[in-house]
Amino acid sequence: MADLTPRRPWRIVHSEVSRGWGGQEHRILAELTGFQKRGSKVWLLAPHDAHVRARAEAAGISTAPLHDAKWRYPFEVLRLACWLRRIRPDVLNTHSSRDGWLVGMAGRLARVPLIVRTRHVDVDYPNPRISRHAFSTFADLVLTTSDRITTHLRQTFQLPEARVVTVPTGIDVSRFTPDGESADLGPAPVVGMLSVLRSWKGHALFLEAARLLVRDGFACRFVIVGEGPGHAGILKMRSEFGLEDKVDLFGHREDVPEVLRGMDLLIIPSTAHEGVPQVGLQALACEVPIIGSDVGGIPQIIRPNETGRLFPSGNAAALAAAIREAFAQADETRRMALAGRRLVVENHSLEGMLDTIEGIYRQRLG
Repeated sequence: MADLTPRRPWRIVHSEVSRGWGGQEHRILAELTGFQKRGSKVWLLAPHDAHVRARAEAAGISTAPLHDAKWRYPFEVLRLACWLRRIRPDVLNTHSSRDGWLVGMAGRLARVPLIVRTRHVDVDYPNPRISRHAFSTFADLVLTTSDRITTHLRQTFQLPEARVVTVPTGIDVSRFTPDGESADLGPAPVVGMLSVLRSWKGHALFLEAARLLVRDGFACRFVIVGEGPGHAGILKMRSEFGLEDKVDLFGHREDVPEVLRGMDLLIIPSTAHEGVPQVGLQALACEVPIIGSDVGGIPQIIRPNETGRLFPSGNAAALAAAIREAFAQADETRRMALAGRRLVVENHSLEGMLDTIEGIYRQRLG
């Protein structure tokens, strides 16, 4: 039955110090624009040169500066506390380590009713006694993007079960569909990756699997879509493996649905830190067959023999074998792709995510 409870126009502030543009920033912008469309007043605290700030401003979202230089911390905490008192938010949501401390402290001084710390990646904490304060003293609630991150935080910091809640990122299932134009990524079949170029995303493993397949005469095109600090290393490895005529790099693309529909198989070979990857949900929604490593929250959406294939993290030979199998068992691969679309529509839509978060706000704030 539909939830007929009238929606309250919340006053919500998000903060982010990252200058990059990846899944975490996508999630922040999705929450901001989603709640703004639902009638809430939203703000973003971010550095002047942050990509997410520019995109938020383009979407008509109010922004305010966030200065994260360490020498400014005491002054910035006081300045932000004054700003928060002035705009009187109901919810303050921090996303990265530095703004978790900086803005969290300011939120406490300003007596914001609900301070949320969202954790998007699974990392270790060398000094848990200190790090615990970012998830308890300066936060009332922790939201995570996967059950694995939730379990890790609860165990590491001895947090009560109700204090850490999993809310995977939702995607726009009306935009990510199997129907529509496809990007021209080269001759089929196309096996690709789409992510920020970071070391733990597994591009080296992807290239190693490509080398094994090319060596054995497997006919396909390999593509890497995205930009990031790992670009030079990927080019070097591609050259060392002699794959210049087999692997194409397309850089950053805004036409993500079209790019995904242009692939015959998407690979998520992450080696660490992964929550529930948005690109995985997007690919499933587009009915693109998918193979992922057994890392982090990936198995939550890539369920073996149900929605896709998994391989042991770090094992290039196993990834190469899974790629061969995906094409050899075409009917089974198609069946799993169709099931993937159903999984996303039923459990991982953008509106469903916003409904879940709004339910948490109601429960915590009344």
